[in-house]
Amino acid sequence: MKPLVRILAVAHKEFLQLSRDRLTFGMIIGIPLIQLLMFGYAINTDVRNLSAAYVDEADTHLSRQFVSDITASQVISINQRVGNAQELNFLMDSGSVSLGIYLPDDFDRRVIERDRKAVQLLVDGTDPIILGVARQLTTMGVHFDSQTRIFGEQNLMEVRNYYNPERRSAVNIVPGLVGVILTMTMVLFTAVAIVREKERGNLELLINTPVKTTELMLGKIVPYVLIGLIQLVIILSCGRVFFSVPIRGSELQVLAAALVFISTNLSLGLLISTFAKTQFQAMQMTFFFFLPSILISGFMFPFDGMPEIAQMIAEILPLTHFNRLIRGIILRGADIMDMWDELVALGIFMLVALTLAIARFSKRLD
Repeated sequence: MKPLVRILAVAHKEFLQLSRDRLTFGMIIGIPLIQLLMFGYAINTDVRNLSAAYVDEADTHLSRQFVSDITASQVISINQRVGNAQELNFLMDSGSVSLGIYLPDDFDRRVIERDRKAVQLLVDGTDPIILGVARQLTTMGVHFDSQTRIFGEQNLMEVRNYYNPERRSAVNIVPGLVGVILTMTMVLFTAVAIVREKERGNLELLINTPVKTTELMLGKIVPYVLIGLIQLVIILSCGRVFFSVPIRGSELQVLAAALVFISTNLSLGLLISTFAKTQFQAMQMTFFFFLPSILISGFMFPFDGMPEIAQMIAEILPLTHFNRLIRGIILRGADIMDMWDELVALGIFMLVALTLAIARFSKRLD
């Protein structure tokens, strides 16, 4: 009986300690909920509402009926109509839409004579899931005349695979991994670095120095900026050598986007360090942030296919905006200034996180 009593005494003591540790208690409840909600929202093989734009050079009753019917499938969500193929290509290159629909001026004749495909379906093929959904659209069969069915369920569309003609998953995964790895390492390294100073008592040495709070925190993150850039070079170099992932855009723009993203993650790491009391807590909080970043940022699953609530949450995450930047520059050769809104979103997140971290940080012992 005595061993059992001692075991129960230790267990009781552990329960009391857990009850006082609010962060751990929150993780016990929060992690299962996050996994359930994030996986439930993000993992969706029935992709809907992919963003699209179209050109209708025919502008006839038949062409308008086609656009109406394909929209009714709910597979795509047409955001806008543009005037020509060049504008449609610009939207594709900038990542504003995942699909482009081009209806030529002789659309009606092509439908009637059936000698050529009547529609071109332009697809951002960097994501194989989107390409697969687009190919399904061509087999849906669109009825133009509900009375006579004179056009039947013919396959009217020709799919043009942009940016990834070989349909290789690595082309989409490798650039996304840049953001995933930088998110994990930069946030974790910075948060743990500050907390480690607290645990080892090194902050005592800084209390009597003229170093200001802002200077201390910025000085802490500078080395990790260099580490992040080294990781960027390693990932992209290995991606090119082992997976033949090209860099179609400017390498300087890749570097600029990465610098903004690294700074954003380091600011978040500093903010986490002001809440965590131990290195273990810092790792817990990093994981708490990292999990939704992977699932709903568009890294693993098409962003447009997720429910609206998941998209709203994802817009708060830095990885969502960096995925658009890095994939746009590397895979589509887009200009970074065409995606300025993503840079602004990262900048706002960085300023908010850094301001809160500086406000919470104090160079005095508890």
